[in-house]
Amino acid sequence: MHRIDRWSPRAVFGLLPALVVLALVSVAAPPALAAGGGEASLNVPDLGTVTFGGVGGRALLMWGLVVCALGLVFGMVIFSQLKNLPVHASMREISELIYETCKTYLITQGKFLLILEAFIGVIIVLYFGVLLKFEAVKVLIILLFSLIGIGGSYGVAWFGMRINTFANSRTAFASLEGKPFPLYAIPLKAGMSVGMLLISVELFLMLCILLFIPGDYAGPCFIGFAIGESLGAAALRIAGGIFTKIADIGSDLMKIVFNIKEDDARNPGVIADCTGDNAGDSVGPSADGFETYGVTGVALISFILLAVRAPAVQVQLLVWIFVMRVLMIVASGASYLINDVVARARYGAATQMNFEAPLTSLVWITSIVSVVLTYLASYVLVRDLGDGSLWWKLSTVITCGTLAGAIIPELVKVFTSTESSHVREIVTSAREGGASLDILSGLVAGNFSAYWLGMTVVVLMGIAYSVSTAGLDTLMVAPAVFAFGLVAFGFLGMGPVTIAVDSYGPVTDNAQSVFELSVIEQIPGIKQEIRKAHGFEVNFEIAKHLLEENDGCGNTFKATAKPVLIGTAVVGATTMIFSIIMLLTHSLTQNLDKLSLLHPPFLLGLITGGAMIYWFTGAATQAVTTGAYRAVEFIKANIKLEGVTKASVTDSKKVVEICTQYAQKGMFNIFLTVFFATLAFAFLEPYFFIGYLISIALFGLFQAVFMANAGGAWDNAKKVVEVDLKEKGTPLHAATVVGDTVGDPFKDTSSVAMNPIIKFTTLFGLLAVELAVTLTAEQGVGLSLVLAALFYAVSVVFVWRSFYAMRIRGGAPAPAETRRVGAVARGK
Repeated sequence: MHRIDRWSPRAVFGLLPALVVLALVSVAAPPALAAGGGEASLNVPDLGTVTFGGVGGRALLMWGLVVCALGLVFGMVIFSQLKNLPVHASMREISELIYETCKTYLITQGKFLLILEAFIGVIIVLYFGVLLKFEAVKVLIILLFSLIGIGGSYGVAWFGMRINTFANSRTAFASLEGKPFPLYAIPLKAGMSVGMLLISVELFLMLCILLFIPGDYAGPCFIGFAIGESLGAAALRIAGGIFTKIADIGSDLMKIVFNIKEDDARNPGVIADCTGDNAGDSVGPSADGFETYGVTGVALISFILLAVRAPAVQVQLLVWIFVMRVLMIVASGASYLINDVVARARYGAATQMNFEAPLTSLVWITSIVSVVLTYLASYVLVRDLGDGSLWWKLSTVITCGTLAGAIIPELVKVFTSTESSHVREIVTSAREGGASLDILSGLVAGNFSAYWLGMTVVVLMGIAYSVSTAGLDTLMVAPAVFAFGLVAFGFLGMGPVTIAVDSYGPVTDNAQSVFELSVIEQIPGIKQEIRKAHGFEVNFEIAKHLLEENDGCGNTFKATAKPVLIGTAVVGATTMIFSIIMLLTHSLTQNLDKLSLLHPPFLLGLITGGAMIYWFTGAATQAVTTGAYRAVEFIKANIKLEGVTKASVTDSKKVVEICTQYAQKGMFNIFLTVFFATLAFAFLEPYFFIGYLISIALFGLFQAVFMANAGGAWDNAKKVVEVDLKEKGTPLHAATVVGDTVGDPFKDTSSVAMNPIIKFTTLFGLLAVELAVTLTAEQGVGLSLVLAALFYAVSVVFVWRSFYAMRIRGGAPAPAETRRVGAVARGK
């Protein structure tokens, strides 16, 4: 079996084209490019030249570092509180086993990320060092910040994984008391810890670049940082999504094959499933959130420095945006504390609660507080900007995004909540029509959700566009693009809370698994032991019911966060693509006719982007399908249901190894296809490439929303059967399990990875297209076309590897063999 963690001949071959182009351009490059283009020429003005209420912009942002430090303290305090919560040794043992397998997985991924960084490093050195003749120190600093970006995504992912593996066993233990409130409070605390630390680290690093890196270095450093964190997020999202769904499908199908309960401790796939919950639903979203927040900020910084004419206005807008980001940390922390007081008063002593209600109120409280702070801060900071009315116009544009962060989750719940009529319809369909109608009803829910979410985004962006026409053009070119960037910024205005409700899901999912895997019900004298040590009576049946019900809530809120992150990718990509357009059109003064359907390469680029989205969807799902086949094959051959209470650790680790192997294979093929295809299309024709970038953003938006919400609906349809109808082990349950396994790669592999893929392609494309344009100008179009063909050929190799080299073999007979078997059966 092929091991991707070693350099195979094909893996080595993947580096050759980058090395070839480096050698070619080293020879062909001009002596120097005086001014540089695009990101190379970004120069951050002196922030101290403008004062805000008597305080210099630089001094004001220094206080932002203090707030970031307080956000870090907030996250670490919660981390400590969760670690010290009571937990039974049997449950702690399982959560630590999950952590150890997660740790092994993350260490493997970290090594792999460094290999992928080598590809990006070649292009950074080529562009900044060889073509633009930056001094070696400057190139090294840019490379360093790309590594810092990767390290940031990787570090917050590790933190999220660690705190969630504390919280899962503590939540499982808290369920034994039979009260629902702790089951809500512990996962949310863990999520807020991740969210506050993630956003604080991201903002701290960006402020450090802005405040302490010289202005002529800062622009390229921001780009290097954004590419690094985007690479880290894309790789961790893709690999995590593949890993978790291989494990989930492998584990879930055993419920049908052997008619055993979910999370049966005898099933060696369950530990891998728990590891996957963290790899896919904790590691992936943490890295994704870190990257999303950073890349959106870099897109706005690039726009301001490229499109705003006056340096003083540049400073005002930069300081305004970063102060707003600082205040959003405050808004999220304060809203969490307010909501906690209200929820505790309402549900603290309750024996039943709607787990979704306090999470919904948290999102809306944070949204309202953020909107109020947006208008107040804008009035204080930029009330003199332009004609004196722009402060509220800019605030209104951001508010469109902030409201989207609250409205979109409500729309997602319409299609994915356990209370949703769409989800109930899936259950009704499955009762009469089995898995077939279950799947069809889920597809309907996903398609309708894409329609309504798409129209919502159009309305909010339309409002932003309308406001942008009212005076912003006096300060900048293309004000509508800036407005769209601010909408993406507003999407993330509730960053810590968005991450928190997303992280809620993997904790609740793991808590249910930890309960079963601990086999705590079978420990002699356990009720007396807990009564003596902790002072409460244990009720196992109520505990299991509450854990399952809370898992349904976690499924819903995992689903609500996905379109928010996906939406920022699309809206933010608009702002990043503008940087390329500014370069190619010489600040919108030339070649504007080529940004049209009348320019055939532009139209062909639009078609190509759609093709790549469908390839990506299939490639990610293929990795899950093949890996799940191997996992099921192993589990069926090795599961022991008689005479044991738990699967062996050796068998469990083998399933984890299978998941890791296919996750890395899939990630490797997908990343290198995206890498070389981006280079190929950038070198082919620059306006073809712009069409390509626009297309992957738009196709990706609707494909991702459709898949994510269809998957969420199937998942909670199964949960309705298990929790509300109490029909486990029935044909109806089997049908909904099949639907859920179809939805698994929909919602947690292909859809969620489109966000970092879109942004990585766009960010990397900034360098690739500038490299191509510069080389074409100096060496002619012939060399660019040769390189485009070479890069495309390599990308096709990895497209081939992503399916044909990954397909399942050894199962069904080939057509000729089938005919021979049929002939024998007929006696011929």
